[in-house]
Amino acid sequence: MTPLPPGSTIGILGGGQLGRMLALAAARLGFDVAILEPEPGSPAARVAAHAIVGDYDDARALTALAEIADVITFEFENVPALAVERLMALGARVAPNARALAVAQDRVEEKTFLNSAGAPTVAFAKADTAEEAAQAVQIIGAPALMKTRRDGYDGKGQKWVEHVSTAAAAFAALGSKPVILEAPAAFVRELSVIAARGASGEIAVYPLSENHHEAGVLRRTVAPAETPAETSDQAERIAAQILTSLDYVGVIGIELFELADGRLLVNEIAPRVHNTGHWTQDGCEVDQFEQHIRAVAGWPLGPTHATSRVEMLNLLGDEVAAWPRLAGEPDARLHLYGKRDAKPGRKMGHVNRRRPLASSGGAHRSE
Repeated sequence: MTPLPPGSTIGILGGGQLGRMLALAAARLGFDVAILEPEPGSPAARVAAHAIVGDYDDARALTALAEIADVITFEFENVPALAVERLMALGARVAPNARALAVAQDRVEEKTFLNSAGAPTVAFAKADTAEEAAQAVQIIGAPALMKTRRDGYDGKGQKWVEHVSTAAAAFAALGSKPVILEAPAAFVRELSVIAARGASGEIAVYPLSENHHEAGVLRRTVAPAETPAETSDQAERIAAQILTSLDYVGVIGIELFELADGRLLVNEIAPRVHNTGHWTQDGCEVDQFEQHIRAVAGWPLGPTHATSRVEMLNLLGDEVAAWPRLAGEPDARLHLYGKRDAKPGRKMGHVNRRRPLASSGGAHRSE
């Protein structure tokens, strides 16, 4: 891939906060950004050079994006696969690739791929009917976590099944859609790793982060996580295996379960910049957003070592009203998303609180 020169245009499917922060990072590197988003006046569109309003399956909107953008990426993994196929048929360069998107959109495909790539997961089984759901619980054992195969996020689209006899009711409650049954993971904490792969195959891995959720939504991330070198090395190997197997270009988020014996299991992957990587904005020389732009534009990847220890706190709903106090904290860096309505539970921004770095962390490897 020939690196795109400054002045080129980066297309982004999606106009939310991740698209906004990608657009800001692209602007710092001298790129223009074109946003395709169904809703007018989206957070990302308001900081971009071009805004195209249209559905992701709108042929006119996709054609307009393909004509203006030198490379196209996406801010979330639920972009219709057909949209990416249409863009590629129009001759557009899309990164990450369609395979990464397809794998992440279906939880059965995702776990099947992860196991084939040498990335361990919990035991799982698929079910398309209520009867198959009950059979899957018998195979996996109860309790088991039932999730819709597609579209769930932030704790949505999932239910715990405590007994085989309740599997059918859980299946119905999830809309009688195809599901995956997952065995519980006896983890001691949730970790994640943000990693990137460039067009040349170069791989860069950020230090591990420790994550805390409430009601299925990420509440707080602390990074670099305090982990032994063996754990960091294990996470780096997993990231490299996933990125290489997908022939991936861009930043990926990999959620992990740390078991009591030190082993890591992959919970899920997100083929995009990730909420658990927001700490990199104030804890690294090159954050995950700039790293993603570098990768999809064919530029060299930047350094990933931590320069500060960071606690990232998501601001949900009307918590954003505390911005005057947060802006006054000397070691806090406030990032607001420009959303109009502070609905309950809605991610309105985040704050990064920086602390001195006790020990250096991070990894960078080339392939």
